[in-house]
Amino acid sequence: MARQRRPQRRKQPRAGSFRCAGCKADVPMDAPGTAHRNHCPQCLTSLHLDRRVPGDRDAGCGGRMEAIGVTVKGAGEWMLIHECRRCGGLGVNRIAGDDNALTLMRLAMRPLAGSRLSL
Repeated sequence: MARQRRPQRRKQPRAGSFRCAGCKADVPMDAPGTAHRNHCPQCLTSLHLDRRVPGDRDAGCGGRMEAIGVTVKGAGEWMLIHECRRCGGLGVNRIAGDDNALTLMRLAMRPLAGSRLSL
């Protein structure tokens, strides 16, 4: 006799948080250093929700945005470069104070990984 499986209960994130589309962590909405938390501080994954203004929710895509690199603004502020896996759109977002430093450094070093420079 085959054993019946119970359906999985969908876990709801706590109020004031969202579930990361990449690593499935519960991410708090409050982020040090920015007014709009838009990515997971562990894996840096985001969703393609905004079009031009943070929080506008005008992008109809809703695809998963993967962090592909970092750039630095004139004042030395680090920004994440995200690429949408569904539509290919690019976005630039401010890093937050609690973003994983090792993950950020891996992104920053990525251009040098394939070069002939010796570190």
